[in-house]
Amino acid sequence: MLSNNVFLLAMPGGSEWIFIIIAILIMFGGRKIPEFMRGIGKGIREFNDAKSNVKKEIEEGISEKDKAKEA
Repeated sequence: MLSNNVFLLAMPGGSEWIFIIIAILIMFGGRKIPEFMRGIGKGIREFNDAKSNVKKEIEEGISEKDKAKEA
């Protein structure tokens, strides 16, 4: 029960989100935000690609190990 209350207190509410958005607009300006978001999108895409490559390599290694055991 306590952990749920702590989680709810940590989440920003409506007025906090408005304040965060205004602060970002002031810090970066309206022209820099699309570049900033594009950079975040590229970073997330690269992270997901790397994650899927590692997962694929692990699965290939496991399947090769299983094939070696069967032979």
